[in-house]
Amino acid sequence: MVLASKRIIKNLLKKYNIYPSKRLGQNFLVDEGVFKKIIEAANLLKDDIVLEVGPGIGNLTLELAKRVKKVIAIEKDSGMIEVLRINLKNFKNVEILKGDALKIIGHKLSATASILWPRYKVVANIPYYLTSPLIRKFLEAKNQPKEMILMVQKEVAQRICARPPKMSILAVSVQFYSKPEIISFVSKKSFWPSPKVDSAIIKISALNQRKKSAFNQRFFKIVKAGFSQPRKQLVNNLSEKLKIEKKKIREWLLKNNIQPAQRAETLKIENWINLTKNYKIK
Repeated sequence: MVLASKRIIKNLLKKYNIYPSKRLGQNFLVDEGVFKKIIEAANLLKDDIVLEVGPGIGNLTLELAKRVKKVIAIEKDSGMIEVLRINLKNFKNVEILKGDALKIIGHKLSATASILWPRYKVVANIPYYLTSPLIRKFLEAKNQPKEMILMVQKEVAQRICARPPKMSILAVSVQFYSKPEIISFVSKKSFWPSPKVDSAIIKISALNQRKKSAFNQRFFKIVKAGFSQPRKQLVNNLSEKLKIEKKKIREWLLKNNIQPAQRAETLKIENWINLTKNYKIK
């Protein structure tokens, strides 16, 4: 049974005296067509291990469990876990972890993560308040996922996948590690309760194993300086935040084929990487 019906979900929650939590961002997907798009985008194989964050009552979990070797579902809400276990009682390939997703993922994606979660995929309709920190956690992990298929706010998806001249720190951060793309936009009417905004399915793939290093730290220091005041010219932002005189910043930019008067949102990932590589200002 596909748990994608508003009536089924309402009855289930009523039966267990549970109400959707705004604080936890609980909006349940009730559109079967959207479920199909998520599953298709994930390109699931029988040997796959899938990590799901915020499974709720298990409507997506159920579809994942039918298709893969194992599903690891992380849920914070005790009430939802009770419903989740009942709905998935016939599936032996689902492991339910109770707790804060950021803490659990931070602990599991350690040096031994390749043993615990070998080459996993992330497929989830994540609570929207977790979007940025959760994506960052996966991208910076020692054991990155093969790919991520996520339901996020439409505006956030557009920011993540932006290109010059509409770049942002979020776009640079995600694209430094991976290739994001929007699979489909999703109407707020596809959820119950309906959120205030539309959503989007995004796929984050081609992840680069950029381990934490002095280069990464310098890269993001420069990026943050460049975006410190988006409406200002790069030469001014970089000079002010890096505490280097404008003349030297101007020369540095020009050597990297960047005009000092440009704004941070107009730069490509390659521009920021080149600036970091050639950061030899004293």
